Order: sequence, then structure tokens, then C-alpha cells
Amino acid sequence: PLVAGTIPRGHLRIDEHLYTGRVNGQLVNTFPFSITKEVLERGRERYDIFCSPCHDQAGYGQGMIVQRGFRAPTSFHIPRLRQVEVGHFFDVMTNGLGAMYDYSDRITPRDRWAIAAYLRVLQRSQNATIEDVPGDQRRGLLGN
Repeated sequence: PLVAGTIPRGHLRIDEHLYTGRVNGQLVNTFPFSITKEVLERGRERYDIFCSPCHDQAGYGQGMIVQRGFRAPTSFHIPRLRQVEVGHFFDVMTNGLGAMYDYSDRITPRDRWAIAAYLRVLQRSQNATIEDVPGDQRRGLLGN
């Protein structure tokens, strides 16, 4: 049994950025670790499992639960959510917001960050223009 007032080895959460999405109490707009292709792939996988039933795979808030009559969540593609600090997404996954309950007991902190990173990619993909594509790759897309 644990001694009252103690923290088990390996469970001290002193990295505020990693565990809360905040630094000095303010939401962050940075990630607590490097975002790699593997992190994004993990984020997409976790998003598809935990988030897409409500938010749909493209993030517009028209997932299967909405098709079955439940209230639609806000689209990730509205200007407010495209501009909000990335720590906001981590915080909502951790603590819940509105009708969304928290996922802190289902998704690890690193996976919540991976999902937040994937959300940024998803937002970019749905709002991209041809100017976002490097010049040397544009020709192939335009059929030239």
C-alpha cells in the first residue's frame, strides 16, 4: 500500500508542459518533444480510434455519433480553432469541455500530444492552397 502523501516512483509529473499543455499556467503553442513522421502516424491512429467517432476523420464534427442523432462537436476548421494554442487541444483531451468528457484515463499524455500534432496537420490539409506546395512539386500536381 502507498504511504499517505507520497508519489510512487515514476509517477511524479513535474514537466508542466508535457502533462498539462501549459507553461507558467498559460496554454502553450509548442510541443514538449519533437514531432516526427512516426509521432504524426501515431497521432492519426489514435485520432481515428478515439476522436473520429464524434469529429469524423476530416475533423468537421460529423462523425458516426452525429449521424445517430447526438450533438455535433465544433469543426476543427473554424478560424478560432485553427488559431488557438495547441495546448488547448491537449487540455480539452485531458480535462474535457462541454459535452466532451476527458480522455486522461484512456490516452497517455504523449499520445494526446501526438493527436494534437495530427490535428494541426489535419487543419493545414483542409485549408491548404497550391502556394503551400513547394515549387518543384507543384508541376506534378498541376499536370505540367
